[in-house]
Amino acid sequence: LHPASATGRPSIGGARMIGLRAFLRHWLGPLTVPWAAERVRKAMQAVQPDLVHAMRIPFEGIVAAAACLSAPLLISVWGNDFTLHAPSTPWMGLLTRRALAHADALHVDCQRDLHLAYDLGFSRERPRLVLPGGGGVRPEIFHPGAPDLAALDGPLKAVLRGISPEAKVVINPRGFRGYVRNDTFFQAIPRILKVHPRTIFICPAMANQAQAKRWIGQLGIGAVVHLLPMLSPIEMAATFQRAQVTVSPTEHDGTPNTLLEAMACGCFPVVGDLESIREWIEDGVNGLLVDAGDPEALARSVNRALADADLRAQAAERNERLIAEKATYTNVMNEAEAFYRKIAR
Repeated sequence: LHPASATGRPSIGGARMIGLRAFLRHWLGPLTVPWAAERVRKAMQAVQPDLVHAMRIPFEGIVAAAACLSAPLLISVWGNDFTLHAPSTPWMGLLTRRALAHADALHVDCQRDLHLAYDLGFSRERPRLVLPGGGGVRPEIFHPGAPDLAALDGPLKAVLRGISPEAKVVINPRGFRGYVRNDTFFQAIPRILKVHPRTIFICPAMANQAQAKRWIGQLGIGAVVHLLPMLSPIEMAATFQRAQVTVSPTEHDGTPNTLLEAMACGCFPVVGDLESIREWIEDGVNGLLVDAGDPEALARSVNRALADADLRAQAAERNERLIAEKATYTNVMNEAEAFYRKIAR
């Protein structure tokens, strides 16, 4: 049971719709669970799987638990399942606890979520696995080095070709989500430009965001900000390779794939100060941790990273080792396969 791909979902009104979608999801979504569970139950009776893997709790894990399947149920946890969705309404909290009680095994992408799962009722005696949720980083795509512009096409190629070699580049790869403080990011840009006036800002998955365009107009930063469509992995890698800094001002997160991919490419992380992120980033060593709601703090950290080439080099070396040790695709998928075999009937 897999959620809809973020790369294939069109915008339905931009940033203003995020709060409404969250409200509908948290208050009305639970009403659909009995109907969805019955459909899943019938489908699984026909398929008779050895294992059912729900790729997040709301609502795949919730529906699978309600279906009372005979096959073992493995639930994966996304980074905001416990910190954003579960406490949003009493109903969501109850359904989250029920899903964890029914789960035969659990996959999380950070130790924080494992501890929260125990607090919410997942049995400590059941199998659990801590691995990057996206399957890990593909080193043949995400690695240090200069971007290969010949391998690119579309608007990104033109953008990268148009950036002078002396310019600094900052990427915000998170798009528009309810837990990403893009208001903080855009408000930080003029403060960054005061210190580093030749800085370019690249924003994938924001091409059609009206709110982003309004902020750019209000702040007068249109000449240095590029709002791009969703980028392919090869395009993301090229952008991380060209950028000095990646910015992720989030208030809820687990282990973001874009963080690991940026680290693999040698791009310096400036990220929200969250418990889950601290499992990867040591402040001032291989990245900088900031208050996601403070534009001045974000700008100050980005300015520090852009000015300190030694810090960026030190971080790049450490982060490349971290990814090689903990997050390469082959190693992650081998561990995931072994876990599957352990719990499948």
